[in-house]
Amino acid sequence: MERTTRYSKKRADILAAIRGTDCHPSAEWVYQTLKPNHPDLSLGTVYRNLVFFQERGDIRSVGVIKGQERFDGITTPHSHFICRHCGAVMDLSRTELASRIDRDVSEQYGLMVEHHELTFHGLCPTCIHNQKHEEDVLS
Repeated sequence: MERTTRYSKKRADILAAIRGTDCHPSAEWVYQTLKPNHPDLSLGTVYRNLVFFQERGDIRSVGVIKGQERFDGITTPHSHFICRHCGAVMDLSRTELASRIDRDVSEQYGLMVEHHELTFHGLCPTCIHNQKHEEDVLS
């Protein structure tokens, strides 16, 4: 017997919140964003739905950043940049390397690469600016 998936307003709003931002939110962010409109929303409900949406392929995890798992509503292949200082996550959708990397790894190792995840780490423009500003103040 096939189970039907029930879609509640909360479930739809959780998915919409993730897809409606480019900040790559955490479960806590989703919870805090939706709580005013859903007073009975629990953090557990948010977590269960995040797992549900990941299993369905509606969202994907970007990884754990500063102790919180972060999510992406864009599921088409793209790379990310994660700032090691502030934890900002940015989409890098214009990296032409992606298809070449898949092909090169496939050919070099005799594999059939279907996809990969590429994440760059460093400092974002804001943190670079702040770091330079702090250095100027100290000199």
